[in-house]
Amino acid sequence: MLQVLYLVHDLSDPAVRRRVLMLQAGGASVTLAGFRRGENRLADVEGVTPVQLGATKDARFGQRLLAVAGAAATLSSKLAGIPKPDVILARNLEMLALAGRAASRFGTVPIAYECLDIHRLLLQGGMVGRALRGAERHFGRKAGLVVTSSPAFIEHYFKPLSGIRAPFHLLENKVLELDGEAALPVRTRPAGEPWRIGWFGAIRCRKSLDLLSAFTRRMEGRFEVVLRGRPAYSEFDDFDGRIAREPFIRFEGPYRNPEGLPAIYGAVDFTWAIDFFEEGRNSLWLLPNRLYEGCRHGALPIVLDGTETARLARERGIGISLSDDRPETLAGRFAGFDAATYEALHADLARLGARPWLLDRADCAAFVQRLAALRRPAGQAAAFTPLPSLATNKVDCHDR
Repeated sequence: MLQVLYLVHDLSDPAVRRRVLMLQAGGASVTLAGFRRGENRLADVEGVTPVQLGATKDARFGQRLLAVAGAAATLSSKLAGIPKPDVILARNLEMLALAGRAASRFGTVPIAYECLDIHRLLLQGGMVGRALRGAERHFGRKAGLVVTSSPAFIEHYFKPLSGIRAPFHLLENKVLELDGEAALPVRTRPAGEPWRIGWFGAIRCRKSLDLLSAFTRRMEGRFEVVLRGRPAYSEFDDFDGRIAREPFIRFEGPYRNPEGLPAIYGAVDFTWAIDFFEEGRNSLWLLPNRLYEGCRHGALPIVLDGTETARLARERGIGISLSDDRPETLAGRFAGFDAATYEALHADLARLGARPWLLDRADCAAFVQRLAALRRPAGQAAAFTPLPSLATNKVDCHDR
């Protein structure tokens, strides 16, 4: 059984739980180690007791650097007693910085770098950006694989800017579904109910909230917005107060992923698959979790032209695309929207079925095999061919 040491920057991130479940389903034994950032018991993984390396705070980059430095000094003792890993999977740059030290404790251990978002500081042209890219290049020199979730990250960042010279493995933010593939749910809407847009996952985009607020007020109750997940309180002046003042927007708390997805997406008609966080770079390139989750559970995605999300939706012939981010554009797109329009659009999504949006046990096993291949000599590892659903840039298939 492959022993994986998974180093993570945020133990309370639900995406970490999902990745651990994926590794386990693929046949790996996982030791989880990382920083605690807030409390989210819904993200705990049954049967896994993480090695805690310290605490970090959201949007406090300097504090996170100090925490990483402190963890580096005590890492050897903190990892004492764990099984020797066959592979170290390091999620995000700060954990890549610790991966080499962790590997040296056990001798020679291959490293895979998991990067699912490109932080805005990495993209700056000044001294800070150059320093961080230099650090990524330095710590990434020992990485045998880069795992990322969007082909646009590879095209626009890793190849031209990062300086890391390792193979890429595209692992999209599909829905983890281990108990067999179910059919796409049948949609029925009681007459007279408002249309509902679901914005689920990492709630961190102030511009989206402003846009949806203006839109729902303009539509005077014909449309509502339901928020579920983890608000990034550092990105809002007063998130709870703001939501309390919105007549057509409500926040209904966290949910368990993937177990809670059918219920929350079944209660909405659309998925808000637009993200202006780190606008112009990361937000253009990402393929968010909510895109796959919504499509898998029958909620039509709302996307923005010019983004990788819109490219994927257009390629698949699904969803509702906005030409720009103005409230009047959103309102105009839904002027006169009725049940017949929705049914026609939903039929396009239903024709694809559930499979394009899923990771099943075979996909999990393929990923674990890809990690296991890092233990082989370089020529053999390069010859490894993952399953087609993980090897291509096309979607059979982001927190965000």
